[in-house]
Amino acid sequence: MIAVAMATAALIIVLSVFNGLGDLLRSLNTAFDPEIKIEAIKGKSFEVDSLFLQQIKAVEGVETVTEVIEDYALVRYRDADIVVTIKGYSDNFLDQHRLDGHIVDGKLRLRENGINYAIVGRGVQYALSIGVENNIYPLQVYYIKNVKASTLDISKLYARRDIEPGSVFSIEKNYDDNYIFLPLDFAIDLLDYGNKRTSLEIKTKSATASVQQKLQQLLGERFSVLTNEQQHKDIYKLLKMEKLFTFLALTLLIVVASINIFFSLMMLVIDKKKDIAILSAVGASPKLVRNIFLTEGALIAFIGAGIGLVFGGAICWLQDHFGLVGMGMENALVANYPVRLNPLDFVSISVVIITITFIISFYPASVAAKSFTAKEL
Repeated sequence: MIAVAMATAALIIVLSVFNGLGDLLRSLNTAFDPEIKIEAIKGKSFEVDSLFLQQIKAVEGVETVTEVIEDYALVRYRDADIVVTIKGYSDNFLDQHRLDGHIVDGKLRLRENGINYAIVGRGVQYALSIGVENNIYPLQVYYIKNVKASTLDISKLYARRDIEPGSVFSIEKNYDDNYIFLPLDFAIDLLDYGNKRTSLEIKTKSATASVQQKLQQLLGERFSVLTNEQQHKDIYKLLKMEKLFTFLALTLLIVVASINIFFSLMMLVIDKKKDIAILSAVGASPKLVRNIFLTEGALIAFIGAGIGLVFGGAICWLQDHFGLVGMGMENALVANYPVRLNPLDFVSISVVIITITFIISFYPASVAAKSFTAKEL
């Protein structure tokens, strides 16, 4: 019973940690990436005009449509430089409120009083030693043009624009070290994109899946319309596979623990031969004897599993509220391991235990019933 309880508790705890890690990934990805993203199937960019935007905005459930230009650029601040990914956003990007809780320095803004401002990642700030408050140096953004190699004038090989650093965001190291957000007009001027956009980012006001389906029907096969989870499908697929294999591995522990039930029942059958004979004398049937031993196995497994479920759930609750186990890293996104209890995990574990218990207990119970029949003969 103790072995079953410990294996069950371990299974609940580990699955809850995977649930917590999944929620953490979703919260990070939701802060950086949109609810729905529209991209061209072929090519890097696509033409966007007012009519195209109006058609998308007219789709039921669409709240905000943000135009995006994304590309690589070299950024220099004073004497240091770094290659980053720049994302030019239209002004309504701030209306999506994805960065509201992630600004660690400066004021969240892309344009104020006619002045353009950049929102830089914390890693970029550290790499370039960017000052935000009382800053006297501009952020220099260089973009390499697609020109012929025979061009002798070096100034025609690249475009340069200066912008003020306005704020610093911190979401996750990969984002912080590689991204700078800029006003859309600034990016158009620097990259010479004209009416081209690399993507459109959608904020919805109703069910995301329904809005995605309507947008896909409107745009056709030329465009991909991806939800936030689909934009990171490889990561979530990997997480689900890890959770599945962990579940199977720990289920083996429950099987090993349940083998104790098998041997306990077999010993019980041997030990209770006289009792079986007494039951025979008072008129009990072989089915009754079999059910007695099946019930014995069920009691051992169910009580053990019940204790394990309660114990595992209590450990996860304490971890969630008091942080019993820390991540053990100074630069970790969260101080403690994230956990989330999922009722479906409790149901699936219970079903597994019921199945394993029935299979394990069936043979000893059958042996007892056959022994009973032999006594009758």
